[in-house]
Amino acid sequence: MRKKFFKKLAGLSLASMLSAGALVGCGSSESAEAPTQDTSATASTENAANDSGELETITVAASATPHSEILEAAKDALKEQGYDLQVTVFDDYVQPNEVVESGDFDANYFQHIPYLNSFNEEHGTHLVDAGDIHYEPFGIYPGTKSSLDEIADGDVIAIPNDTTNEARALLLLQDNGLLTLKDGVGLEATVNDIIENPHNIDFEELEAAQVARVANEVAFVVLNGNYALEAGYSVAKDSIAYESTDSVAAETYVNIIAVLEGHENDAKIQALVSVLKSDEIKKFIEDNYDGAVVFYDK
Repeated sequence: MRKKFFKKLAGLSLASMLSAGALVGCGSSESAEAPTQDTSATASTENAANDSGELETITVAASATPHSEILEAAKDALKEQGYDLQVTVFDDYVQPNEVVESGDFDANYFQHIPYLNSFNEEHGTHLVDAGDIHYEPFGIYPGTKSSLDEIADGDVIAIPNDTTNEARALLLLQDNGLLTLKDGVGLEATVNDIIENPHNIDFEELEAAQVARVANEVAFVVLNGNYALEAGYSVAKDSIAYESTDSVAAETYVNIIAVLEGHENDAKIQALVSVLKSDEIKKFIEDNYDGAVVFYDK
């Protein structure tokens, strides 16, 4: 996965003011001597978003596809709840975390938890997972052969060569009965961890973006969702097999809403996550990404 991070400087939010106003209003209504205008002023404040049209802003740093597109689909539902969702697209994977850490943005949406943890460790940042939204599944795609039943002795399968993606590819091949890995290697698996290879498969290990380019030279290729789309594959129609929602990889590499620690329970963040986890967004993802992006419904 290719992602990066940001921060947000949070002042007193409208939600905080509304909460404070509500407390004052309760105190005023319980006091016989409290001026009646205090209660009406509080009621006016509580309805500010509806009466004045003012919305509380939620700022999110995001990658272009699919993250910013999914966020755009959530705008109307958030507006109905009194929030103006403002999305800024970044084309790198460092700034989105930096702007959230600094407080310049409320949240970001572009990364999975292993990347988040690694970034925090390397940069001394304090970002946390506020909600799990989607994952981008690895799939096995046809090369010169169209079915795994056609696998023959000595066939070649092309896989990514970086640590994370190679492990995901090997686990997917194991799940489909083509090989067996050492116990416990999990998402650190490499070809050196293969203990059973009944078809004597050869593995062509390539940079992830290059794997699809050798499809006409090898029996099968194993790709993640975005590279499959770039290569013109329909994940739903063309993949022979792909990671399930209950796979180790899907649960590990789910893409998240990340926020500065201590803000994960803020009302605006809870509203954002709730909308992104809604049936409406699930349908949007299912209708628009052809299986390359999968709604995470856990």
